[in-house]
Amino acid sequence: MSDDSRSALKEQGIQTRREVLGDKYVDAALNNATEFNQGLQDLLNEYCWGDGWNKGGLTRKERSLVNLGMLTALGKTHEVAVHTRGAKNNGLTNEQIAAVFLQAAVYCGVPAAVESFRAATPVIEEIDGK
Repeated sequence: MSDDSRSALKEQGIQTRREVLGDKYVDAALNNATEFNQGLQDLLNEYCWGDGWNKGGLTRKERSLVNLGMLTALGKTHEVAVHTRGAKNNGLTNEQIAAVFLQAAVYCGVPAAVESFRAATPVIEEIDGK
């Protein structure tokens, strides 16, 4: 892949990342990048957000559903909170987010679902103004 193609993918990734997670989150991530972790930010922007989130086949809402389920299965509660915000930004309802966690309880175990509900609740309350 050419440097121009990679640069375009990175810029598309940053735009998508902002649309899903919000400017505040992305600005913090980019502004807190160091020489040590800059490669990770580049990977996230180009590969995850530029390529992964912009492939065909799934809508952003569907990607959010899948991500919440996978992150619950992996026990990545910090990322569950981050992607709960993204899910809300992508138009998912609280009922849909809860349904993902309940479905995950069946296949991944109740403790995993409990942790995801705990991680998502403050984000939902903040967004919904409760």
